[in-house]
Amino acid sequence: MYDKNPTLEGIGNKTIDDSKQGDVFYQEQMKSDVKGKKFYIESYGCAMNFSDSEIVASILNDIGYVPTKIAEESDLILINTCSIREKAEDTVRRRLHTFNKLKKKRPGTLIGVLGCMAERLKAKLLDQEKLVDLVVGPDAYRDLPKLVSTATDGEKGINVILSREETYADISPMRLDSNGVSGYISITRGCDNMCSFCVVPFTRGRERSRNAFSIVAEANDLLEKGYKEVTLLGQNVDSYKWENPETKDVVSFAQLLVMVAEVHPSMRVRFSTSHPKDITDEVLFAIRDHKNICNYIHLPVQSGSSRILELMNRTYTREWYIKKIDRINEVIPECAVSADIITGFCTETEEDHEETLSIIQYSNFIISYMFYYSERPGTLAARKYEDDIPLEVKKRRLSDVIRVQAQVAFAHNKADLGKTFEVLIEGDSKKSDQDFKGRNSQSKMVIFPKKEGLKPGDYVMVKIDAVTSATLKGKIV
Repeated sequence: MYDKNPTLEGIGNKTIDDSKQGDVFYQEQMKSDVKGKKFYIESYGCAMNFSDSEIVASILNDIGYVPTKIAEESDLILINTCSIREKAEDTVRRRLHTFNKLKKKRPGTLIGVLGCMAERLKAKLLDQEKLVDLVVGPDAYRDLPKLVSTATDGEKGINVILSREETYADISPMRLDSNGVSGYISITRGCDNMCSFCVVPFTRGRERSRNAFSIVAEANDLLEKGYKEVTLLGQNVDSYKWENPETKDVVSFAQLLVMVAEVHPSMRVRFSTSHPKDITDEVLFAIRDHKNICNYIHLPVQSGSSRILELMNRTYTREWYIKKIDRINEVIPECAVSADIITGFCTETEEDHEETLSIIQYSNFIISYMFYYSERPGTLAARKYEDDIPLEVKKRRLSDVIRVQAQVAFAHNKADLGKTFEVLIEGDSKKSDQDFKGRNSQSKMVIFPKKEGLKPGDYVMVKIDAVTSATLKGKIV
């Protein structure tokens, strides 16, 4: 039904080209003004932010800026921010103070905040704390040329308007800090799930799905550049739904997975993040039936207590989540599952906490991203519930979760002793340049001695002979 090798001309969204026309003047004017100037960008938070930074880099490159990894030599310093936790915002503020010291030594340097924190704290960052010259929300990156020009003239550049249409489908990302092996492809933006603890619907807006053909075209482009793995990104990839404006055919996430998998059998496909209520049997069948779709699902549970899940507005119960885990194991016996977990949510009891510990054990998570609850202004939880769990209790419960997760991960890895996995080499191990690192289909990190003639991007078979809670170790066979 769908062209497996579409070009961008096949996107069929005329508004994309129209929207770019207004930027041509600014781009041409700025190319002469900024030629040779450098930009530096730091990204915090989720993979979506890192992907967005690649879009920003492409837009800046088009007007003449060149990237640098040295903040001290840059003319434009940008931080792509996360608002999911207070700690992340505190980190960004510290970095902004550091960058403002650099600015005093290099007058004329512009400092900007991008992303979720920009949308949430625009007035504070610009007017009260006077830490930045630019504030650009996640749907306003096309405006960067005009905003940079405004800031260069001494005015504050700001655009945090959220969009119901913007997907940046026509922009080819500039791959920053890439290993040349794995690349991100954004497939949705925003989120319609109103989890009571989460700021994403307020900072990234309503959910919209990107043109399926543009996604496949980007996967083809990565393949041609030598990449061997793509990760499809979205706040909730499973709710992806795109209607072809010409044929009215609707592409579901399961269909999109197959389209990307069929770009080339040597290109691995991963995806993140899934919402338990939306992942379907069709997605599981797609993973089962395509060797290059990895046997790995990130399925955030957040809590093991049905009572807490209801307060979080997660729209599923403990029992429902367990049945989903059972179904994954039934359809894809070798599938690995990971999760997000929050401890110390409003009114959480010791019994609720114990249920979270037990669901980690039942689900056999290979890894969890674990945090204690951080109240975020503007969320339903902040408006409706008291943040009534003492910090020391939150931290103690988080320590329990970390301990149990480490035990579960070690046992999961121990079961791999003696097994042989196909591993995609990503690069040198962090601890030794005599070893390679890479991931198997379950997304487990594998460390193994180098062998002459091999390089990042190659597939090798590795037999596991040692494990930790975080890694597998072995030798090429």
